[in-house]
Amino acid sequence: MLMRMDGFWMEMLHGAAHVVEQQQTGFRGHDKLFSVNWVMGMAQRNTGHGQWTFRDMMSLEPATVSGRYYPELFQQGETAFGKAIVDGQHPHNLFMELAGIYDRKVSKHGLATLYVAPVGDPALGPDAYPHRMSAESNPLAPLAHHLQDSTHIAYEVMTGGLTWGHVRVEASGFHGREPDENRWHIEVGAPDSWSSRITLSPTTGWIAQYCVGHLHSPEALHPEEDVLRQTASVGWHHTWKTSDVDATAIWGRNHTLGSGVNANGYLLEAEFRLHARQSIWTRIENDDRTTDLLGASSPADETDIGRVQAYTGGYAHRIFSATWSAVELGAQVTGYDTPSRLTVLYGEHPVGVATVLHWRIGK
Repeated sequence: MLMRMDGFWMEMLHGAAHVVEQQQTGFRGHDKLFSVNWVMGMAQRNTGHGQWTFRDMMSLEPATVSGRYYPELFQQGETAFGKAIVDGQHPHNLFMELAGIYDRKVSKHGLATLYVAPVGDPALGPDAYPHRMSAESNPLAPLAHHLQDSTHIAYEVMTGGLTWGHVRVEASGFHGREPDENRWHIEVGAPDSWSSRITLSPTTGWIAQYCVGHLHSPEALHPEEDVLRQTASVGWHHTWKTSDVDATAIWGRNHTLGSGVNANGYLLEAEFRLHARQSIWTRIENDDRTTDLLGASSPADETDIGRVQAYTGGYAHRIFSATWSAVELGAQVTGYDTPSRLTVLYGEHPVGVATVLHWRIGK
């Protein structure tokens, strides 16, 4: 990121933009040129025993992702033009986060935190995929996004946390409904959902978390359903003299309350950065899919329909670098194993190929 001091304030700016040409095989594959992007500004000030932080995160994806979603085989979640998105990922909102944070020391080893955000990220799930270094160069959302980290854009969020040594405990209240199709505004809704999370960081290279949350009526197409979500994750970072690696393993589970529907998603992803010039990444997923993938023929009640596996590998080379930005050009390939009930719709092993131009703020 870019950083500077302005009086007592430390100001920071970072962000990224991917220009993606996505092509897919199979009966339901589509091609599209689109851009996924975000920018975040932060300001911090120390006040003796505490520290104030203000963050804003924004995206132009409502304009750079046409048709209200980009193609991604087997992806599901949220709506476009009043219908369930099938084989596609919705864009982020213009306002992804507007938050104020106050941290106060409570002892030599303790820190109390208050996080308040009209739109922000409650204590539910691992770091969302746009923030994970293990997914830095992958432009596509994980298939398990709505089982693991979809609440990174939530409304009326308030979180209290306590860090003691290597352990952090947090609890949040927030509005549980997912954002609507108007991606340009900030929605208003009473806090009706909750979550709690415990995070352990035993060394500088390892971090793990477990969380549980109750989401009230998260999906517009199933407004009568509440969801109990659990996630657990482990992250690892290691640096050599000229290279580094980040890896993340995640499990996420949605249980639809009052029913026997349980959907699980498993993810393993990693990115290697070599000599600050080359990036190599992978993502492996094993995720439950539901009858929402059937589209117009989907039954009213959402049920499990099978489990899909996705295997991604990508490579990019840095073609421009300066003190304020960097540009990489690369590509990735994703192969899928289709569950037997969906073979007639997708074929046995469809493939997605994406060419990616990646620009980021900062060196």
